[in-house]
Amino acid sequence: MKISYSWLKEYIDLDVTPDDLSKILTDSGLEVEGTEEFQSVKGGLEGVVTGEVLTCEKHPNADKLSVTTVNVGNSRVLPIVCGAPNVAKGQKVLVATVGTLLYSGEESFQIKKAKIRGEVSEGMICAEDELNLGTSHDGIMVLPDEVVPGTPAANYFDITNDVIFEIGLTPNRSDATSHIGTARDLVAALNRHFDTRKYSLKLPSVDHFKIDNHDLDIDVVVKDTEACPRYSGITLKDIKVQESPQWLKTKLESIGLRPINNVVDSTNFVLHETGHPLHAFDADKITGNKVVVQKQPSDTPFVTLDEVERKLHADDLMICNTEAGMCIAGVFGGAESGVTEETTSVFLESAYFDPKHVRKTSKRHALQTDASFRFERGADPNITLYALKRAALLIKELAGGTISSEIKDVYPKPVEAWKVEVNYANVDRLIGNKLDREVMKTIVQDLQMELVEESAEGFTLKVPPFKVDVLREVDVIEEILRIYGYNNVQFEDKIHSSVSLRLKPDPEKIQNLVSDYLVSHGFAEMMNNSLTKSDYVEKNKEFNSKHNVSLLNPLSKDLDILRQTLLFGGLEVIAYNQNRKVQDLKLFEFGKTYMKKDGYDQSRGVKNYKEEKHLMLFATGALQAENWNAQQKPVDFYFVKGQVESIFDMLGIQTDKWETDEFTNGNFRYGLQMVSGGQVAVQVGSVAPALLKEMGIKSEVLVADILWDVVLKQVPKHDVMFAPIPKFPAVRRDLALVLNKEVRFSDLKKLAFQTERKLLQSVGIFDVYEGDKIPEGKKSYALSFILLDENKTLTDKAIDKTMQRLQQAFERELDARLR
Repeated sequence: MKISYSWLKEYIDLDVTPDDLSKILTDSGLEVEGTEEFQSVKGGLEGVVTGEVLTCEKHPNADKLSVTTVNVGNSRVLPIVCGAPNVAKGQKVLVATVGTLLYSGEESFQIKKAKIRGEVSEGMICAEDELNLGTSHDGIMVLPDEVVPGTPAANYFDITNDVIFEIGLTPNRSDATSHIGTARDLVAALNRHFDTRKYSLKLPSVDHFKIDNHDLDIDVVVKDTEACPRYSGITLKDIKVQESPQWLKTKLESIGLRPINNVVDSTNFVLHETGHPLHAFDADKITGNKVVVQKQPSDTPFVTLDEVERKLHADDLMICNTEAGMCIAGVFGGAESGVTEETTSVFLESAYFDPKHVRKTSKRHALQTDASFRFERGADPNITLYALKRAALLIKELAGGTISSEIKDVYPKPVEAWKVEVNYANVDRLIGNKLDREVMKTIVQDLQMELVEESAEGFTLKVPPFKVDVLREVDVIEEILRIYGYNNVQFEDKIHSSVSLRLKPDPEKIQNLVSDYLVSHGFAEMMNNSLTKSDYVEKNKEFNSKHNVSLLNPLSKDLDILRQTLLFGGLEVIAYNQNRKVQDLKLFEFGKTYMKKDGYDQSRGVKNYKEEKHLMLFATGALQAENWNAQQKPVDFYFVKGQVESIFDMLGIQTDKWETDEFTNGNFRYGLQMVSGGQVAVQVGSVAPALLKEMGIKSEVLVADILWDVVLKQVPKHDVMFAPIPKFPAVRRDLALVLNKEVRFSDLKKLAFQTERKLLQSVGIFDVYEGDKIPEGKKSYALSFILLDENKTLTDKAIDKTMQRLQQAFERELDARLR
């Protein structure tokens, strides 16, 4: 939000520099994120002075140039070559002296002493467009005869120099969305900062408002008082729509607004002055001379001011005439009812709309306007008449005409100030310091909260409706503290701490350990938003939209549910990077997923939901960067699977007893899953081509999804113990077996350890063969077995007996044959 320093001075007698004011604003809760200097004319006309043309002769070497001498004051006479056709002796003109910077858009150039066709020129006689004082370039600007040579042009044209504060307004501070609202806070902050009572808020008077006639009466009907608790309006007739005066255009431009015309600019001025949005309708476009506030049927077409046709939602509140909609209430006006140069009478609206309705409509149509920004945070329902009168008087002043109707004010349930009791003991407890009681009362009164009752224990306040976030005692304490100053709260030198026990194994330490491992192996960590779009789930058969945890007031359609999986977020990241020519990616993310359980029961609260933590790995593209001495290979299934196994080895997790099964579904074209205790702990696979196409990814993506909560339970809780190197040698024996194709290595390994529990140390596979001399439907595995007896050296007899038992088990259980 932009706030003008000079504009603030109209409501409070400021004697503080912009730099000091910036610090005071930030300390009082209105954080100044930056400041910028504003000049009504870029460059401020520095170096430009008024002058008098003393002589003007034709250039001897150029037909279209003139050689002049110009008095620029202080007895200085400058020779200047001028190309304007209207330059003449005796004229009062504007001269850009040597060294002056002139601006054209974002570009600038400096006036230098030069020779033009042999004649010396020490300045430039300017046209209005060259100084950004207008658009004409027909000739130089000629000033009135009474102008004194040497007068700085900035003084002659009363150039405005201002400082603009960029304030990062928090969503709860709807009371500060204007210059008056900011000034109100400053009154309290300055009085507290300088320990004085001299600062006070000065509001522009509307006491001279009066009804001129009743020539243009427009009725108002509010059919939905929940969405529109208050609606006020008035008409003005015989106005003249034209360009706004310079002072008004300067004010609006200083805060980044584009001036449009004197009527629209007046409503925008009052909006940024008071914080209350208004809207002006062309009264001739109000069919039936009646304004109806109502909702229209779903999918009703409506063309807004930006010439875009939008389909209305059944819950969108509309400002209508007797035949059609004219404006989306509190959000955006319509193309047909706006004020144009042909407008001669207007209906001026000043209303209070329900914040929830405005926010939902704004998000639905992706329309963020100055009006919706304020209404959705909570405007002041009791300022509508003041803002209406202020705008009507300003329009009458700038556009002429008459106020031609009584004020129509539909306000069936007035919003009254509410009472809040404040206990001094609670203030001291929450702040941690004992504040002076008089200081506290002064602060709340400066913030325009009315003190209605006092006692030794505390006081009772009446909080005005514009303080929408001050509802409880703790809210009042927050208001007191931000004005008192967080920096003024004293802290003890003593540190209070307590000993806390941490879980073993420490989940955070383990997560950091795994993260460091993955980063050291070329992975990059990513963090995606837990919010995602429901379209992903609705279009994917592997997820059930009934399990979505939906937001009541989503920021947008792309962020309307909590994610059920980390998959879509990771694929979005890959697509984003590949679109920017980053093809080789290894990524990982720790994150939570959220699901609504079946049989939702509101009384169960959070027990209706399931929250799980996952670690997901993604790999695509080349395994390593291109290099002259290494062949480039793509990442594959075994690379990702190997990373998962390495993580488990590092954490000391024994997976020998886990079940491993192949799986495939709509999201994975092939994969393996590891099951521990009946729960799927890991899934490793290749993302299905259909899903990759939908996400805009053209290369294969390998993914490992680790259910982190399940895996953490498998991490050993005891410390790693040292074991000495065996005294007796290990023995290796190999077997080549012919098996059915569906038999997996994991099946062989599991059976081997079940058969020989004492001597067998490990089982490995070093060759897989299918083809010549292998029957159809069969394959050959070459396996290695490491045998060891820790108490004695193995004999050939014991080894052969063990290998025979293993071979018989393979033949019996898996129909294997020795090759």
